[in-house]
Amino acid sequence: MHEAEFIDEQDAQHDAEHGPWGRRLLALTKAFAITGGLVFVALVTMSIISIVGRKLVSAPVPGDIEVMQMGTAVGSAMMLAYCEMTRHHLRVDFFTTKLAKKHRDKLDAFAHLLIALVSVVMAWRTTVAAISLKEAGEISMMLSWPVWPAVALLVPSFAVLALAGFYNAGQFWASAGSKEVAA
Repeated sequence: MHEAEFIDEQDAQHDAEHGPWGRRLLALTKAFAITGGLVFVALVTMSIISIVGRKLVSAPVPGDIEVMQMGTAVGSAMMLAYCEMTRHHLRVDFFTTKLAKKHRDKLDAFAHLLIALVSVVMAWRTTVAAISLKEAGEISMMLSWPVWPAVALLVPSFAVLALAGFYNAGQFWASAGSKEVAA
């Protein structure tokens, strides 16, 4: 099986698992992740141009480290919700593998709820930080760019991550409560 076929099969499996609302949320998180990936492609391109420029003509991209720092934060935050929605984030289930499915689902629901709640707090505090940075007029050292837009761009990613966490918590809680749960 080719990688593209495997990915298509995974997408079909995710669509079957989710209802209409879940499919919309999955599409949103996938769009965020793809956009985050494009941010990284742009950063790699900029980095290559900067390295080649520095070595060949002693002319790197000005402020390349600042752009890399801001872009990496935004790009990686954009990928978090898709990882949560597809349940491909880091899991340590060594101690829970022998539990009944009902109990594992309750623990998973609690874990996803915690992710959602922490994401809500992160979105809130990041919003406060962006506002504070804007009011203070904070700028980057090399490029003198305002810092607040990069921080503000993190907020939607945390908000979508919270939605994915709440969705998964609800899914696992419903699964734990269903009568046909097998051990």
